[in-house]
Amino acid sequence: MFALYANTIATAVMVGVIWFVQVVHYPLLAQFGSTQSVAVAEQHQQRTGYVVGLPMLVEGLSTLWLLARRPDGVAALLPWINAVLLAVALGSTVLVSVPLHAKMALAHNDETGRRLVLTNWPRTIAWTARLALCGVMLAQVQ
Repeated sequence: MFALYANTIATAVMVGVIWFVQVVHYPLLAQFGSTQSVAVAEQHQQRTGYVVGLPMLVEGLSTLWLLARRPDGVAALLPWINAVLLAVALGSTVLVSVPLHAKMALAHNDETGRRLVLTNWPRTIAWTARLALCGVMLAQVQ
């Protein structure tokens, strides 16, 4: 049960962060002029790591724990769907967002900024769906 609570809390943190990034931060980052965008992109990468490092670690470990020791009452498929959604969020982060941030940190490019906003939607949807799924699993064990 501890793993489910930890997973839910960490996922809720990530949902708050990802929606802020999607609605506020990335659209603003995409609008920065060329003289500021490189410095802002570098700071974004560093500061975001401070905020999301621990929740992402907790999410990963608690997701594995839920796969290994599913709480009584939780449907067998739900931890696996939860894990797949996390893989989508993290895969999109590593394979799409991080390279785009690296590109922004090298030189300003309006298209890269627009692509950050557009390609962030899979992460936003995956983390939001994870939180809903955590709510379903919590309801099943109550």
